[in-house]
Amino acid sequence: MMGPTWLRLLLISVLALEGAVWSDGCWDEERVALLQLQQFLTDIEYSREGPDCCEWKWVECNITTRRVTQLSSLWGRLKIKDSNLFNVSMFLPFEELRSLDLYGNNLVGYVDNEGFGKLSKLRHLEILDLSNNRLNDSTLSSLSKISTLKSLNLGANDLFPGSNHNNAPLEWLSKLGSFESLDLTATNMKNNFLLHLGGLSSLTTLILQQNDLEGTIHLQDLYNLTNLKKLDLSYNRIESIHGNGRQLSLINLEEIDLTSNLFNNSIMEKLSGFSNLKTLNMRLNRLNGLVDLKEFCALSNLDTLDLSSNQVNRFVTSKGNRCLKKLKILHMDSVQIISLESLLQPFSSVDTLFLRENSFLDKTIVTQELHVLSNVENLILDYTPLDINFLQSISILPSLKTLSLFGCALVGILPTHQGLCYLNNLEELSLNGNALGGAVAPCLDNLTSLRYLDISNNHFTGNIATTPLVNLTTLQFLSLSNNQLQVPMSFRSFANHSDLKVLLADQNNMVPEPTAFQTWWPKFQLKIFSMSNCMIEEHENLQLPNFLYFQHDLRDVDLSYCDFGGIRFPHWLLENNTRLEQLYMIDTSIVGPLFLPSHPSFNLKVFDISNNKVHHDIPRNFCSLFPHLEGLFMSKNDFKTDIPPCLGGLRRLQMLDLSHNDLSGEIPEELRMSSSLANLLLSNNSLSGKIIPTVYHLIILLEELRLDGNKFEGEISYFSPISIKNLQVLDVSDNEISGELPTWLWDTISLKILDFSKNNFEGPITMQLCNLINLEFLDLSSNHLSGTIPSCSNLQRMRHLHLANNRLSGTLSNAIFTSSSLVTFDLSGNNFTGRIPNWISTLPNLSVLLLKENQFDGEFPLQLCKLQSLSILDFSRNKLSGHLPSCLSNLTLKPSEKSYVDSGGYVFDFFDYVMVDMGLTIYNLTGLVSVYRGYPFTYHEEEVPFSTKGATYTYKGNILDLLSAIDLSCNQLTGIILPGFGNLSEIRGLNLSHNNLTGPIPSTFSKLKQIESLDLSYNNLSGRIPSELTEMTALEVFSVAHNNLSGPLPDRKNQFGTFDESNYEGNPLLCGPPLNKSCNGGDSPTAPNATSSEEEHGHIDMVDFFISFATSYAIIFLTTILVLHINPYWRRACFYFIEDRSIVCYFFIVDSLRQLPCFRRNI
Repeated sequence: MMGPTWLRLLLISVLALEGAVWSDGCWDEERVALLQLQQFLTDIEYSREGPDCCEWKWVECNITTRRVTQLSSLWGRLKIKDSNLFNVSMFLPFEELRSLDLYGNNLVGYVDNEGFGKLSKLRHLEILDLSNNRLNDSTLSSLSKISTLKSLNLGANDLFPGSNHNNAPLEWLSKLGSFESLDLTATNMKNNFLLHLGGLSSLTTLILQQNDLEGTIHLQDLYNLTNLKKLDLSYNRIESIHGNGRQLSLINLEEIDLTSNLFNNSIMEKLSGFSNLKTLNMRLNRLNGLVDLKEFCALSNLDTLDLSSNQVNRFVTSKGNRCLKKLKILHMDSVQIISLESLLQPFSSVDTLFLRENSFLDKTIVTQELHVLSNVENLILDYTPLDINFLQSISILPSLKTLSLFGCALVGILPTHQGLCYLNNLEELSLNGNALGGAVAPCLDNLTSLRYLDISNNHFTGNIATTPLVNLTTLQFLSLSNNQLQVPMSFRSFANHSDLKVLLADQNNMVPEPTAFQTWWPKFQLKIFSMSNCMIEEHENLQLPNFLYFQHDLRDVDLSYCDFGGIRFPHWLLENNTRLEQLYMIDTSIVGPLFLPSHPSFNLKVFDISNNKVHHDIPRNFCSLFPHLEGLFMSKNDFKTDIPPCLGGLRRLQMLDLSHNDLSGEIPEELRMSSSLANLLLSNNSLSGKIIPTVYHLIILLEELRLDGNKFEGEISYFSPISIKNLQVLDVSDNEISGELPTWLWDTISLKILDFSKNNFEGPITMQLCNLINLEFLDLSSNHLSGTIPSCSNLQRMRHLHLANNRLSGTLSNAIFTSSSLVTFDLSGNNFTGRIPNWISTLPNLSVLLLKENQFDGEFPLQLCKLQSLSILDFSRNKLSGHLPSCLSNLTLKPSEKSYVDSGGYVFDFFDYVMVDMGLTIYNLTGLVSVYRGYPFTYHEEEVPFSTKGATYTYKGNILDLLSAIDLSCNQLTGIILPGFGNLSEIRGLNLSHNNLTGPIPSTFSKLKQIESLDLSYNNLSGRIPSELTEMTALEVFSVAHNNLSGPLPDRKNQFGTFDESNYEGNPLLCGPPLNKSCNGGDSPTAPNATSSEEEHGHIDMVDFFISFATSYAIIFLTTILVLHINPYWRRACFYFIEDRSIVCYFFIVDSLRQLPCFRRNI
């Protein structure tokens, strides 16, 4: 035999002959070739990925030869120069390359003499994905030279010209002798092009979905595809098929997908010739009513049939003729079920049945006809409303192994003596998302074969220790989350569950136990454990479950939102579980410094300790202990000093959130140059430095950058990044950045959220703003911007626009934003003039309209009353005149969702592989998981400033969603307040102060049950204050000061018992508590009454009074004139006195007006 030494010598000889160098990792020349690709990649820097290129994220190698065999997931990251022309030679060094994925690179062609045909030099290339580019037939024709190619994806390219084109498209495909799989999805293929595919005799898979196939298609065009096993014609507009499988020699066809076409019942006959068919998908077609199964009888090998989302309600078959004997899986989701028996009786061989999202006209039908499902082993009824009696009758299905009742609107308690408890073969049961309550039925301990049990999102009560769950020792998966169960803090109830792998107990009530019960040795080794949002009785201390000390195989742990009363970070959890991938301890009252494990955790991907009280420095050895982190979240703590530079060297780190700490210094250069980061959040720290060059590389590479609430300074205008393709979120608000808005910004069309508010930007907003067609949130408020606002009709995705507190001017006569998505429109605190334009009324989703503190004049535009989504309106401190429009009472002012922008996120994958390893049928069939953890990276919380209750508040979150208010104060409005304002039943704040309104206060205001603030001060309102206003029980702030009101005040009950005399000052004719003026037994003074048609004059004859008053006044006036005429000294003194007092009064009035807020801007 040849010894190890000879083998070693032989290998060295082979390598020498090849002239290659092979290090401990990948081949050196291939690593060099990958590094040369760096110039084409916008956000991946291979040189920072480590020495072994086989470990790089986008590379796969042969485990024996260590040669590169696959380059995948390059989509969207390959930067093509020279007008999107591709250089094929870049990939030629990879001699054993088997699979190449170039999806979604916007390619239109290739560099001269570098056609795709040169890929033929790669003698092992079998799989090529060129989908989602802009390649045409002539560009791709050189692919015919790649004789080794077996799978080709050309989907979403410009392959098929108009129907009158003379050349035969894709004719070159026939030269690929071993060709097996072709994907032409979304290539605009029409019926007449099918003929050109008929010669591809080696094809086994043909995918033609999402094309322009319509009407009748002639399958004889595919005359020679005798090896075809899978044909996908889904998502077209096909109505009929001409020809059948027997005639066309498609004898090997095993799978046909006709989803989402226009087929009716006649299609069954056309399919009868495909005798070897095993899978048929007819979902989303026009099958209707009764279907005769005799046409299916020829499909004797059919194993899987999907007729979901049709109008089928009954099947019939000839008496004694049992067809489809091999059918095992039947999908009948979203069909019209009148009778289970007529629908399912012909399918007696089915063992897996999907009846999801159905709606029975009579829920009792299901219970009465369950016998037709006697052979079913796996029954999926998710989202199909059922009666609670269904659980009583289910025992007649003894073969059931899997039962999924997710979201079936079951209400009541589980049966205690029959039904569900007698399914002795049941292995997997989901009752997730119903309204089941009471105790968990004791008889469930009969289910001795149960491996999977999900009772989450219900209303179950009782102590887990006394439920049958403690006896179900075969359980592998148990979810108790979101109930009202009492869970012993030790979890000792599951001591004998030796097979338990997943335990989810979120949002339940934790029960303290004696110390003696805390320490125990579990027989199980969990992979996933979650007890987030846990609660405990008052005066009790929540503790970490002691059994965690004895776990050594945990992959995912979530202890978030549990108050453990000031614990130290449990570093032992990481030391004991070397395979731990994700650790979530958000808001768990961790205090003190961050103590870390003594050895590295190479498998840890996500580490989240946000919103705790961890302080001191981030440990310097943090990066070496967690080298493979993908997500690091340590926001809302008290970390100090600077950011560790080593974070930039974590090659897999994609999301980093250190916001809301006390970090200082500059952003380390290593972090700024990170090639893996996609999301960087450093908001609300004390970071400083020049904004340039800080953000230069970051905005090129990142998808999200948040630097708001720091101390960055300098100008951002004068530099030109190479290319910004990925940036979606840029927030540098609340810093000290100056200069004009950067010109490069307007070329960043990927932007969705842009916040430059609270800085020192100046200059105009240019028309280039209109380039940002994907923008959803724009905040440039609180700067020094000037000029007019550009008119951008193409920003149709804009939802929130904030330009408040600048120096913008001009009129709004031209529509500046016509986005139908616009929710917030804030131009407050500028110098806009003219009338409020009517085009604002064309914004159907507008909810927040803030135009306060401008110079708008004219009447209130009646067209704005059409804004039925409006809930916050602020036109205060303008020059509006005229009457209050009656149509304002038609506004609904209903609460609406307006508090955030959220258009994407990142989900960390942790659940799938654990469930797959457990081999659970319910997961394989439904894909439903009980835990979803995602981080929205395009999330931005909307904040709206609004003045109410005598102060200005910033509203956000749920409070903003609930706020509805109108502020028209400090204008020049006249007329009366119409009674219709009482119809604004959802309003919470109304301010009409500082106007010239007259007339009475409408008693209909009493219908405003939600109102919290009502300010009618500084008007000319008259009459009594309606006593009915005491019915406004939510009222906190009320002012009618400085009007002409009279009469007794309303009774001091409800909220009116809390108001003092300052709420009524400036109305001398008001009386009654809390004023010091008595009403003399309840009679009002002699003043106009709003509810009376004539005045009471007492015992004085008013005619005599006026005659005597006029006579006395005339006598005094004539006597004064006579004396001044006779005595010149008195005359001079009188005129001097009048002149002196006039000057004093003038300056007094001017100084007083300057103190009033309504006149500060106008004087």
